Amino acid sequence: MSYYSNILVAVDIFAQSNVVIEKALNIAKSPKNLSIIYVTVPMVNYQPFGMAYEGDFFNDLCLQSKEKLKEIAQTYAIPSAQIYSPVGNPADEIHTIAQDINADLIVMGTHGRSGLKLLLGSTANGVLHGVKCDVLAVKV
Repeated sequence: MSYYSNILVAVDIFAQSNVVIEKALNIAKSPKNLSIIYVTVPMVNYQPFGMAYEGDFFNDLCLQSKEKLKEIAQTYAIPSAQIYSPVGNPADEIHTIAQDINADLIVMGTHGRSGLKLLLGSTANGVLHGVKCDVLAVKV
């Protein structure tokens, strides 16, 4: 049986990420074969002379996200060099990191509501389009 050797696990740090990570661990040979990603969606603040993406609340959110992702990685013995917390569009950032690390599988959670987009969730649906590796959608 062949195993996936480089798995990217996309998690929602505010939801049940343990279900998704444990499913990925069951597939991988070792936690060293896992990378973990959480994408913070930028907050746009419309000001009189343009848009600003910065602010104390948003900066705090980014720092908290990175810390929570580190805690999750430590819990599952995922190496700290394999933690990614970019800011941007989740599907685009997942594609970029998956390509950068040559992932052969992306594991992510889904919601399981009605309709294809709702069944997969908009992020999972976006990841499926244009991805160059296998994708495992785990119902949470």
